Amino acid sequence: MPEQDPKDPHGAAAAAIGGSRGPSAELAARVPRLLEAMRSVGTGLELHSTLDRICETAAELAHARYAAIGVVDDENAEFSDFVAHGVPDEVARAIGRRPDGRRGLLGALIRDPAPVLLADLTADRRFAGFPPSHPPMRAFLGVPIRVQGEIFGNLYLAEKKDGGEFGDDDLRMLRVLAVEAGIAIGNARLYEAARQRERWIDGSVAVTTALLSGGDADDALCVVAEQARHLAASAAGIVLLPAEAGGLEIVAVSAGTPSASLGTIIGPESPAVARLLDGEAVFVDDPAVDSRMTTGLADCFGPSMLLPLHSGGRVLGALATPRARGARPFTRTERALAAQFASQAALALMMAEAQRDRERLAVYEDRDRIARDLHDLVIQRLFATGMMLESAQRRSAAPEVRTGVGRAVDELDVTIQEIRTAIFALQQEPAEAPSGLRTRVLREINMAAVPLGFKPAHRFLGPVDSLVGELTGKNLIAALREALSNAFRHAGASAIEVVVDAAAVLPDGRDAVRLSVADDGVGIPEGGRRSGLRNLARRAESLGGASWFGPGIGADGGGTTVVWQVPL
Repeated sequence: MPEQDPKDPHGAAAAAIGGSRGPSAELAARVPRLLEAMRSVGTGLELHSTLDRICETAAELAHARYAAIGVVDDENAEFSDFVAHGVPDEVARAIGRRPDGRRGLLGALIRDPAPVLLADLTADRRFAGFPPSHPPMRAFLGVPIRVQGEIFGNLYLAEKKDGGEFGDDDLRMLRVLAVEAGIAIGNARLYEAARQRERWIDGSVAVTTALLSGGDADDALCVVAEQARHLAASAAGIVLLPAEAGGLEIVAVSAGTPSASLGTIIGPESPAVARLLDGEAVFVDDPAVDSRMTTGLADCFGPSMLLPLHSGGRVLGALATPRARGARPFTRTERALAAQFASQAALALMMAEAQRDRERLAVYEDRDRIARDLHDLVIQRLFATGMMLESAQRRSAAPEVRTGVGRAVDELDVTIQEIRTAIFALQQEPAEAPSGLRTRVLREINMAAVPLGFKPAHRFLGPVDSLVGELTGKNLIAALREALSNAFRHAGASAIEVVVDAAAVLPDGRDAVRLSVADDGVGIPEGGRRSGLRNLARRAESLGGASWFGPGIGADGGGTTVVWQVPL
């Protein structure tokens, strides 16, 4: 074989595809186009666009109507992705699900990755038929694509545009293109992996910041769900925490549409929950047929990752990232990155829990100090003042003075009783309080009175305790806490009114419960931070309701009224 001039790339390519006998005249004429195609295939670093470009280039070089690349999943010996060229969108939609490579001629090439040249693929014994609406195909050519020595997938061509057959020249040219495609795909995969790791790291930082910011815990869990959904390219991000009665409860959901699954408890009898509580990850390709998935939610989704949130030997909960039905399964890299994200989120959860414990302890210590001061100083002084007034009352000869002093003494007695009630409330653990909704609302109002410096007014309409269910009541309390917190931190209010109306009616006639928190503060500034209001809206929407805000109770409508309403 004559030595090739390195300055003559056309001759080098011709020798590469022609072998020892040299290329045919037709193939030699294609060499300039092949070199241009090799150059264009190597441009760009985004993986999916690289695959599209390879398909288009291969079809153009071989004058083929159709081209496709099946990306092989090395774990399951099937396609993890399938990129096609030449099939119109409406035909692809009519065909439905793309090939998975589990059977037929395409599946045979996965198990035996060698070049295949067929005049009529329908006559091959490995052919398993076409799905409905599939265009007719006969001439077929397939070659494997190797990336760094490992099989990445197969490049397929079908149907010559002139109705002829693929020949040896087409095969040689496609093999050279497959080599160049392997290099381009390898570069694109490295770039994609680096970008993917960077995105997951940024997501972990955002979650850690949210959990340790000292804000609302439910809001922070929503950040975990949102970040997981975005990073995993899934249809939903779901955070589950251990339920009191066992199993896992859905406490935060991020999805494209409002979800009614918030508050759903998945019992401990579920095989998936049992594994998660043992600290094991669960990966599911099709929840609808997987025996480990026992809830109705499984029928709504496709490939799913269920990851334990465990740190320091403790399982704090779980994170689920289900994709839409028919979506591609998660890759090994995506599973590893998601597991690292879950571990980081669990560590941040533990740190946030420890931080909240320290803050709670500081609050309890402060409440104990206030209770002691009220008992040892304030009550004793009021009692002494009352005794002095009673002594002055007995010595006074004027009836109107005696009457006025008597009323003052009575007021002091009432004040002393109210202070003793406040002392008892300060010394009471939250778990000791009754669980009725009315009592829980009053407890939130009393707790808010300490930082506010005054006690918000309140009203109850309708049989609150008997009509409002546990899940709705739990979310109403969280909404009340959020609204009171916003009023304290941002409103600068001097008066707040809380109304819980269990006799409300929705526009469509359904019974509802409505929470209103009105203040006379500064109102909500234009462009101000509204994460708390978004959290209120999310809670209401998850229960089929809504949340909004309007004018407050200050002069000329000053301040803000936050309304949170859900059906009963």
